[in-house]
Amino acid sequence: MNSADLLVDAFGRVREGVHAAVEGLDAAALAYRPEEGANSIAWLVWHLTRVQDDHLSEIIGAEQVWTSEGWAERFGLPLDPYDTGYGHAAGQVASVEAEAEALLGYYDAVHARTEEFVRSVKESELTRIVDENWDPPVTMAVRLVSVIEDDLQHVGQAAYIRGIYERAHG
Repeated sequence: MNSADLLVDAFGRVREGVHAAVEGLDAAALAYRPEEGANSIAWLVWHLTRVQDDHLSEIIGAEQVWTSEGWAERFGLPLDPYDTGYGHAAGQVASVEAEAEALLGYYDAVHARTEEFVRSVKESELTRIVDENWDPPVTMAVRLVSVIEDDLQHVGQAAYIRGIYERAHG
């Protein structure tokens, strides 16, 4: 197994988790927040997808799927089109409402782009610096692992909230 295979596997596990957290839920369940300041499943999946889209687009030098494929318009959120959710207050979290079909459609579009890219990445490219705003500067490998780690945390949170919702609403 090479690095590309490992990355494909890791991002594939994120995809499985996203689908398990979202499939079969209606918009009300996806918007459910266990308490006022908590995140919803919709927000968590939207956010993890936005971050993945943003970071991958920066690495490959392409426009984000969110804007290039019309997802921003389809979601119609009252947010800046380049907002990824970092630092959102409770009201902004609550504003992220979506149907499962839209969340999964956007996620799958970003996942497809991600998988296509990581399948093609060569070992030597993983050391390329993609962000000099850190000390040490961030390599492509570190950025991709960071995205995977962030995605897995958020998808785990979404699965947890789904469990809370299902126990509370039978």
